[in-house]
Amino acid sequence: MKQTITAKLKLLTDPAQFAALRETQLAYRDALNYVSHYSFGHGKKSNRRALQDACYDDIRLLFGLPAQMACNVPRQVGATYKSLWTKARHNAQARKAGWTKKRFKGLDKPPKYVSPTLTYNYQRDYSFKKNQQVSILTLEGRIVVSYRGYEKHVAFIQQGVTIGAAKLWYDKPHKQFYLLVSLDLEVADPTPEIQCQVVGVDVGQRYLAVTATPTGQALFFPGKQIRAKADHYARLRKRLQKKGTRSATRRLLAISGRERRLKHDRNHLISRRIVDAHPLSLIGLEDLTHIRENTKRKRGKHASKKQRRANRHASSWAFAELHTHIAYKAVLAGSMAIKVDAYHTSQACPKCGYASPKNRPNKGLLFACLSCQYTLHADLIGARNIVLRTLLTRHDWVSTGMLSVSPDVSCNEAKARERQRFRELRWSTDTSPCHRGVG
Repeated sequence: MKQTITAKLKLLTDPAQFAALRETQLAYRDALNYVSHYSFGHGKKSNRRALQDACYDDIRLLFGLPAQMACNVPRQVGATYKSLWTKARHNAQARKAGWTKKRFKGLDKPPKYVSPTLTYNYQRDYSFKKNQQVSILTLEGRIVVSYRGYEKHVAFIQQGVTIGAAKLWYDKPHKQFYLLVSLDLEVADPTPEIQCQVVGVDVGQRYLAVTATPTGQALFFPGKQIRAKADHYARLRKRLQKKGTRSATRRLLAISGRERRLKHDRNHLISRRIVDAHPLSLIGLEDLTHIRENTKRKRGKHASKKQRRANRHASSWAFAELHTHIAYKAVLAGSMAIKVDAYHTSQACPKCGYASPKNRPNKGLLFACLSCQYTLHADLIGARNIVLRTLLTRHDWVSTGMLSVSPDVSCNEAKARERQRFRELRWSTDTSPCHRGVG
């Protein structure tokens, strides 16, 4: 089994090498915008082969890019348009189903490439040499640059792991180049004997993550401080947008990057602590696909100030990113992350199976079952329901030899059968909760 990670290497360039890399980046970005305009003017093409046949000679002549880079440009533009067409189809389906009234506007004008990041192919555009050096192709030929990076990642490169494509990224505020290299690592295939423990992870806003195990152990990751900072950035962003000056726009860019890094760092921290606390485990995560579209909320002019703030909280945190971090770190640690159905995980009682929105009075943090009067922290209830469904998946894995890494949503009948099995699951009262808060 392979797991792909990205190694971030800091390039130690001299002034001449810096200028050569910067010139190559800007030429690559100009070529992307040229092909993007061509595609938009010819039916918004997304076929890479057609774009390459039409624009290859112009890319070589106008921008002076080497052959392999000239092939990468139409490939990247084609992938962008393909992604936009997919979003347009999904938007059309959502509008038809009544989930939204907004029309997707991503194809109203040619996509503009602002970031000067360019793609390198291993052993063609770049290659590694001894003494922590890398040979990189530029418009002026190859240059050999020293690099530094995370010790484990540098060790992987020197040990000869499978190396893929790389991206040359420029950190403009610090005037620093980085090479983002894709590494494919060989890890052991998952088996029921290795993944002998089960963990459930419930994500939310007031508590960014809550974990539970069948033995009653629990971890809480509160999000009060992060949420307060996000609210501060939102208020500041609103004032700057209202001001509308050039300096306000520059400040908005700085704030957006700072907020993005804050959330990215917290997701990394939470995922690392979850994986380290539960080695060799089968980690259950909620399948939150289309959760925002399917959740009924008042939006726009019909929503109150409190509801709009709640909508912003729900849509601004990157829960999918947290799931992704948990998934890849779990594989490297010998664990395995799977997705389970999120249906009624926060409303169903794990003790008696009764499910109702009224089990959570005022949608608060207290869960009180109306049937059996079982009372517990609402997010811990969600984590325990995820544990039960993960246990069911592991039971099927042991009995059939096949692991289902995502819920079966192929048809309504399949979902109904699976949810009927969930209603029969019960949490044992013999396990006593052991809670640990992690700030």
